[in-house]
Amino acid sequence: MSEVEVSVAGAVHTITLNRPQVLNAFDQAMHEQLAEALRAAAEPDVRAVVITGAGRGFCVGQDVSAFPREAEAVAGLLRDHYNPAIRAIRTLEKPVVAAVNGPAAGAGLALALACDIRLASSSASFVPAFLGIGLVPDSGLSSTLAALLGPAAAFEWVVDGHKMNAAEAQARGLVSRVVDDDALAGAAADLAASLAAKPTRAIALTKRLFAAAPGAGLDDQLELEAGLQAEAAASDDFGEGVAAFLEKRRPEFRGR
Repeated sequence: MSEVEVSVAGAVHTITLNRPQVLNAFDQAMHEQLAEALRAAAEPDVRAVVITGAGRGFCVGQDVSAFPREAEAVAGLLRDHYNPAIRAIRTLEKPVVAAVNGPAAGAGLALALACDIRLASSSASFVPAFLGIGLVPDSGLSSTLAALLGPAAAFEWVVDGHKMNAAEAQARGLVSRVVDDDALAGAAADLAASLAAKPTRAIALTKRLFAAAPGAGLDDQLELEAGLQAEAAASDDFGEGVAAFLEKRRPEFRGR
């Protein structure tokens, strides 16, 4: 049985972490298979991605039984596996939806927050977890969580470490929507299909704009907008969008 399963529905790839017996905690095989799935998701025929977990959990981070015991090996695990996965999601030139179907803890929380949009089931929960075992946030959490909550609130939650339920996560902006447990897969599939029908290149460039914004001054951001707008204007989808507007019809974007 594969530890990461990929299903395809049109232009949508759904990546399912598949170690339900340990709430989809990472071991070496799952790291390697997730990397492969993310490489496949970068292919041009894929226009939206869903990441979710099998069973009753999303992902609870590293499997403690597979956790390195030497300090430098811990850093190596991050550099070799977690960091490349987070970079792959953040730089993937298409929308990535996290369907959080249960506990998201530690690096599993970081994985969810690296996605562009998050949906949660009503039984989902969110826990920083790192300080509980004497570690610091990793897998980009210190960046993504601070961007969502602000640095002070992010720090407070990480050091407090309380379990945040789905309702609180929505209220604080960690997830955009909470649905019944049995409706999550369908809601995520519908959202991803809707995103896949949009102008994929423009989504990719928009993703790049918002990634650059926190560290950019206004002049730099204005110039980046101008440059990326030129790229968008050169796309086939821009031509289709203008034609559809003038002809008063729904555009049929091709993602090119």
